[in-house]
Amino acid sequence: MAFEIVNAAPRHLEALEKLEQSCFSLPWTREMLYSQLPDDSHEFLVAEENGELLGYVGMMTVLDEGYISNVAVAPEHRRKGCADALITALLGRAELRELSFVTLEVREHNEPAIALYRKHGFVPVGLRKNYYEAPVENALLMTCYLK
Repeated sequence: MAFEIVNAAPRHLEALEKLEQSCFSLPWTREMLYSQLPDDSHEFLVAEENGELLGYVGMMTVLDEGYISNVAVAPEHRRKGCADALITALLGRAELRELSFVTLEVREHNEPAIALYRKHGFVPVGLRKNYYEAPVENALLMTCYLK
């Protein structure tokens, strides 16, 4: 699969909104996505191929800490290396920002995502009870230490 990873931009918002609706039971709105576009405290990367949005990853930073907001890949493009490439690129950005760590929440039964995060050095550090809705599920808190 030949895709490129670029900064999310306003031109991506319509496709991002559709991707959210296909991936999440409680999708973010266009306004919420817009608020995450790259700036001093946000990284927001998209993977695209021939103008088609395949997936994205977003991260908010506070001081030297990174918090991944979402990772999403269109169902028809999963298991092709897109999420892997997005996480790799995001961790590269985190290192450029000299972050100490990057953390995220993942549904505790989402084994494919947990395996992907482990591959990138994330380790379980806690559990958030009943964090997710529709359906209700615990979140596994995972952190990748960079320093």
